[in-house]
Amino acid sequence: MISKKHISGYKPASPYTTSVAYFSMEFAIDQALKIYSGGLGFLAGSHLRSAYELKQNLVGIGILWKFGYYDQARDVNALMKPVFVQKDYSFLQDTGITFQINIHDSPVHIKVYLLRPETFNTAPLFLLSTDIPENDFLSRTITHRLYDPNEATRIAQSILLGTGGATLLDLLSMTPEVYHMNEGHSVSLNFYLYAKHKSLEEVKKRVVFTTHTPEMAGNEEHDFGLLKDMSFFYHMQDHEVKHLLGMDGDRFNYTLAALKFSRKANGVSKIHGEVARKMWGNNPGICEITSITNAQNKTYWKDEILDNAITANNDKGITARKKELKKQLFKVVADQCGKLFSENVLTIVWARRFAGYKRADLIMQDWNRFISLMSNTVYPIQIIWAGKPYPEDSTANELFNQILTKAAPLPNCAVLTGYELSLSALLKKGSDVWLNNPQMYREASGTSGMTAAMNGSINFSIPDGWVPEFAKDQKNCFIIQPENANSQLMDTLEKVILPMYYKDQQQWLKILKKAATDVVPAFESARMAKEYYEIMYKGDLP
Repeated sequence: MISKKHISGYKPASPYTTSVAYFSMEFAIDQALKIYSGGLGFLAGSHLRSAYELKQNLVGIGILWKFGYYDQARDVNALMKPVFVQKDYSFLQDTGITFQINIHDSPVHIKVYLLRPETFNTAPLFLLSTDIPENDFLSRTITHRLYDPNEATRIAQSILLGTGGATLLDLLSMTPEVYHMNEGHSVSLNFYLYAKHKSLEEVKKRVVFTTHTPEMAGNEEHDFGLLKDMSFFYHMQDHEVKHLLGMDGDRFNYTLAALKFSRKANGVSKIHGEVARKMWGNNPGICEITSITNAQNKTYWKDEILDNAITANNDKGITARKKELKKQLFKVVADQCGKLFSENVLTIVWARRFAGYKRADLIMQDWNRFISLMSNTVYPIQIIWAGKPYPEDSTANELFNQILTKAAPLPNCAVLTGYELSLSALLKKGSDVWLNNPQMYREASGTSGMTAAMNGSINFSIPDGWVPEFAKDQKNCFIIQPENANSQLMDTLEKVILPMYYKDQQQWLKILKKAATDVVPAFESARMAKEYYEIMYKGDLP
């Protein structure tokens, strides 16, 4: 039998002996382990890395996605298309554990794998799979695709994560003092705990919750009747759930339920904490909503040579290494797009999860001005886009391909496919400017800019998410004012950024070094992992 001692590989340090189970639908651990889609996974991966470094008493609970999220390929016209390819991982340990839970009033068999701490230097991570011979085809598909578009399958995935994860911990005699829900996907675990403890207050002693979604439409909800039929509420009837949580109506909102089941919740930046309190604060029975700003793990993301040059205040070393890193990125550009970029030209990257509110095409809004910018021979510029839209989000997919089509004739514009951990790292290390221009108050955190700053790429950003906690305009970043964002973006680019890069490298490097200094430790995930223990995990424990 797997034991806590067997999987930890380290003795928990004295400030972190409280035992925690961290439930997340996705974890971005390593390029080789494709069980993530975007920022939520990147955040969870860095949390597990810092938990390992700090020797925190924490285990992750996730799902082993057979086809991952999806792979980005190109069709015959070089436009992006999603493809689904089976993934196999010899480095995961087969624990030998299988067990059953009920989904849709039918037994579903679950096989358990373990990502051992020493494999990628993370806290231990249990991964659940239903793709085993004991299950019928429909049950096997539960763990095929991350965020499956079929509603019933999506609900089954949440039951697997929440109820299945909580059941596994009991089978292992590893019942944690704290259950941490990273987003609302695992909210079904609370019904399992309620059946066990027979008291809402007893559940609340044990559960904390992180919300990442600053708009109501993005918070998952389903019909009470469908959830009841799917066995989402464990042994409870839907009218009992409504009475227990003080909920009415026909729709069960995951986030609202999580706020009612938890003793404390947090948004993922100071702004997002305020937004979350405004969104949910008028609902009776919800817990306190504080904020713990997201962060990223520098050990994983940094380029060692560049980091040493920045630490040593070695301007020549910084400049030389940035050019080397740009060359590495530009090999990918040449391979995918047949375009030869120059390491001597200012390079802007827009890369993150593709969603409408993130406005990937904002810089193209005034097309004539954009073409003029791209044709400037005095201050030349190169732009790269990358990102993954949700496969069934037709609007986002169409936008991706529109940008790709518009960029195709321009020798200094490139759109890359395959935006995962490896390409993300190349883009951050090989860019001069990291562009971020979402609609204001729509970005909960936006952590990609943190790792960009760690790698000598200067943030050029709307002051949303984490940015206001970091930003000093023209000292460690460049700010785009939200009003008239396109003209603000272009004005700053044409009048400030480009002239500084080409005419005042000393000032450019001063901003670059200031950004790298300011981003750590404030936005390094050791700070975040510590705050979760101090603010969220300690308290009214059973």
